[in-house]
Amino acid sequence: MRLFRLIYLLVLVLPISSVSTFAQDSSAAGKFYQAESVHSGLPDPEGFVSLDTPQATMETFIFASRGEDWLTAAYALDLSGIDPAMQETMGPILAKRLYEVTERAMWLDWTELPDRPDALLASASSKNPLAGEARRNLRLSILELGDRPVSIRMARVKPGDDDPVWVFSRQTVGNIMAMHQVFGPTAFERALPEFLQKRAFWTLAYWEVIALPLILIGALVAALLAYRGLEQVEKRQPTRIGSRIIDMIKMPVALLICVGTFSLVKTLLFTFSGAVNAFLTPLQSTLFVIALALIAVRIVDAILDRVVRRNMDELIESGAATERDMYTNISAARRIAITLAFVLGAALILIQINAFQTLGFSLLASAGVIGLIFAFAARSMLANIMASLQIALAKTARIGDAVLYKGSWCYVEKINFTYVQLQSWDNRRLIVPVIDLVSNTFENWTKQDSNLMKPVTLRLDHRADVDRLREAFQRFVEEADDVIDKDSAKVEVIDHDAAGMSVWFLVTAEDPGAAWSMHCRLREAMLKEAARLDAEFGEQDPDKPSYLPREREVLLGEFGTRQQA
Repeated sequence: MRLFRLIYLLVLVLPISSVSTFAQDSSAAGKFYQAESVHSGLPDPEGFVSLDTPQATMETFIFASRGEDWLTAAYALDLSGIDPAMQETMGPILAKRLYEVTERAMWLDWTELPDRPDALLASASSKNPLAGEARRNLRLSILELGDRPVSIRMARVKPGDDDPVWVFSRQTVGNIMAMHQVFGPTAFERALPEFLQKRAFWTLAYWEVIALPLILIGALVAALLAYRGLEQVEKRQPTRIGSRIIDMIKMPVALLICVGTFSLVKTLLFTFSGAVNAFLTPLQSTLFVIALALIAVRIVDAILDRVVRRNMDELIESGAATERDMYTNISAARRIAITLAFVLGAALILIQINAFQTLGFSLLASAGVIGLIFAFAARSMLANIMASLQIALAKTARIGDAVLYKGSWCYVEKINFTYVQLQSWDNRRLIVPVIDLVSNTFENWTKQDSNLMKPVTLRLDHRADVDRLREAFQRFVEEADDVIDKDSAKVEVIDHDAAGMSVWFLVTAEDPGAAWSMHCRLREAMLKEAARLDAEFGEQDPDKPSYLPREREVLLGEFGTRQQA
């Protein structure tokens, strides 16, 4: 331990106290930093060393590290900040620790590094600001140490009069110990048998092959126990709303427990390789964000659904416009919150994988075509989401509004991302895609005023005495308590043809529900009156009034053919 502390202090102090002269050469050979020496204190390497290009340096470092030839691997490090007398001792130790950090903290396809001494991006697009520019340093990754971020860089350094070489930068070498404390093997890993720490396949060690499924099984068991526990809590809930909330959050809470358990065990006991972390880190973040969003959304859904169902009779009343606006605003806020959670979650995932700060960004950019394909496939869903937000903001239909959609009289019960749930007058549920609702004309009977005037239409004989029916209509209006604005009630003949005439009986009700009931009673009363008057006058005398339409016989032509009309 004393040796490790001494090395750590030397690595931190010496780069600060040492003074090196850096210069930039703009000659045809490219750009580089100038230093007095880089490896002057190292003995001759046992293996092959090539430091001419970034790719050659990384190849030297990886192959030497995998063969545990740490002295050769140390040649890939800029040791100019360390006393030459200490380089032979510290170089291999630092090389080993840097290899362990790179294996666990980053996933880099080193074959994608430039294979030119000037690191020029020969194949880059002309829109790339670095296209055609020689470079003297490359940033491979950025690691978070908790209190600060540090970068892993390669730099082109010219030691004295020798040719320039590509090495891990002096700043990176100075941060190796700090990075190793966070991303190096844990105490549990170091206690494992040596054979379990050897490479099994790809970048995975034997212990990783065994530990991954065991941690996953443990996380699934924890999720199952949490789910069963919530089921027991649900059964003991004294209120329906509490039971409903727990029922809706059981699954996302179980998912959250599963992800949390997996992440906690992985963090405390193991430090997986960079290839595994490159997959697990965004997956954990994605599932974590999804679980939290589902919990929040389902709690709001359960409360909103319960309140709306309980207060639906109150929402459809004429004076409930404020309540309808409030519930619609809550529904809109829910959808906006989900959208923001999705955007922030995606940003968090990109930040955690350093998509915009590492060479891995090229992988993300290469997936642009796939993203366009998915966006094209999901265009219908995206259109519904935008239409849902349009309804929420414009309030063309609010929760509790009475609408006439394709001949069905319904109340708006739910406004979701992709569909609107309508409750018909006979308690059926119509599931309408949002884009269909906003793309087609529908009647909103409570948009401005819930008062509704709706005609009752009767088909009568041409000889019907409309004034007699008007008298019966006026008696109905005077006696009906649910008819408002009695002065505007009227009877109008709106159409006629060979079979008879159409008569409207117009009355106004306070709201669509009252209008439906009142108009049914009005239709029944007018039909009874028409039938009574028709029976009173009879149909034998053609000069007497007739109210109900009848078929007639008409003589056609000279042959006296009879035809019913």
